[in-house]
Amino acid sequence: CCQPNEEEVEILGPFPAQTPSWLVNDCKDEKETNSEAIAFDASATPQKSSPKRQSSNWEMSRSTYSLARQLSSMESQRPSSPLVDIKPIEFWAMGSRKEAVQPAILRKPYDKSEDYFRKLEPQLYSADSSGDDVDSLTDDEIVLRYQLGMLHFSIQYDLVHNHLSVRVIEARDLPPPVSCDVSRQDMAHSNPYVKISLLPDNKNSRQTGVKRKTQNPVFEERFSFKLPFLEAQRRTLLLSVIDFDKFSRHCVIGKVTMPLGDVDLVKGGHWWKALVPSSQNEVELGELLLSLTYLPSAGRLNVDIIRAKQLLQTDMCQGSDPFVKIQLVTGLKLVKTKKTSCMKGTIDPFYNESFSFKVPQEELSEVSLVFSVYGHNMKSSNDFVGRIVIGRFSTGPPEANHWLRLLGSQRTPVEQWHTLRSRAECDRVSLASLEVT
Repeated sequence: CCQPNEEEVEILGPFPAQTPSWLVNDCKDEKETNSEAIAFDASATPQKSSPKRQSSNWEMSRSTYSLARQLSSMESQRPSSPLVDIKPIEFWAMGSRKEAVQPAILRKPYDKSEDYFRKLEPQLYSADSSGDDVDSLTDDEIVLRYQLGMLHFSIQYDLVHNHLSVRVIEARDLPPPVSCDVSRQDMAHSNPYVKISLLPDNKNSRQTGVKRKTQNPVFEERFSFKLPFLEAQRRTLLLSVIDFDKFSRHCVIGKVTMPLGDVDLVKGGHWWKALVPSSQNEVELGELLLSLTYLPSAGRLNVDIIRAKQLLQTDMCQGSDPFVKIQLVTGLKLVKTKKTSCMKGTIDPFYNESFSFKVPQEELSEVSLVFSVYGHNMKSSNDFVGRIVIGRFSTGPPEANHWLRLLGSQRTPVEQWHTLRSRAECDRVSLASLEVT
């Protein structure tokens, strides 16, 4: 599209295999000029043809040398990046066979790890290959493997009253107590009951009565959970069969879980389900809701026992008769003891009782409050349920956090739920617990 210039030549791409047309024409014009000059000199001076022929040969070699210099200068002046897109270049060998070569930047680097992963067999790592996957087993296979028995229950949702009804009917072929507690090898039968929970909220749970000395208990109890229909479909029903033990912590025999989104809740139904082992071998002791307030001007520490829930059942016949004992320990000395009233036949008592302790502000950092829950027993000593310690010798991070919140916000009530601990655990981590034992 433009005439080439000797001073600056722009190359838009790599040289093709053939010589450019403009370069061929330029050479032809120069050869024709040289031939005309030689012919003119020969006709003008034929007697000196030999020297002139030598001169023309020298001029042709000179023009060839200048052309080579132009090509080398054009090669050095080639721009670093071409102005047009270059397609993959093809190079031909001298023979008739043609081989296409792609630019190196477009080639995918070789990865040795691909050969390693090709040797793996995915079926060996799938979930179905796991021998411990309970979901892949039938109820008969679960019974043969674990031998924990079966549970009969029913579920139905009431759209009119917006509540879920769970009926615990019976259980059969439960294992003897020896599989749960070694200390009860002399006993031939269990004392089973069933705890019903809706996961993931495991707080609002219910439980049946205890059936004495039987491996085939008949419960026939119905429980109602107030919740919307869409919320019920997102929950998972957990039924835990527990062996009651008055002298130690209760033992979980087995459990049954059923996602409520997989069943027709309105139509409802009955199911026999095999019990599977539970990771929670022992039943939790329950929870206690407390509120603490300190009045620095009066030098008084106020304690409110609001309620407790899901306490460990201590009476096999009529539930528990729980009460709470509050003990003030200053340093390592027991100063004062108070207790709530006894709530009859319940494991979810409401107290709403307040207590006040005289504590000067300079002694507040040395104070510990010991809360112990007992089940009232008229025939013998009261049954211990659980304990926590709040203050200088707290029994854990939740208790310590509650005390720090009290110190940071005086004159303001500070309320918090606490999970009860065993006596041995409290004695191991708190010196104040040892003083009140």
